[in-house]
Amino acid sequence: MGYGWNVLPHPPYSPDLAPSDYWLFGDMTRAFEGRSFNSRGAVEAALKQYFASRPAGFYRNGIHKLRERWRHVVDNDGQYN
Repeated sequence: MGYGWNVLPHPPYSPDLAPSDYWLFGDMTRAFEGRSFNSRGAVEAALKQYFASRPAGFYRNGIHKLRERWRHVVDNDGQYN
């Protein structure tokens, strides 16, 4: 049973093509820049607040950017920069 998806060729791991790396972690880095935490509870509270503060479109936009990032890598023969 197929899902109607096309499987696109890409390396097993590519930071330019992993939405968590190019979209989520970059945004988290900026959000937490200059902050320090003195307990696990403080980190957990900050993360809960961070995720709750992101609008639904934030995640959708990251996934939509995957197509253009993939195209850039393919057009540049696997070069990510």
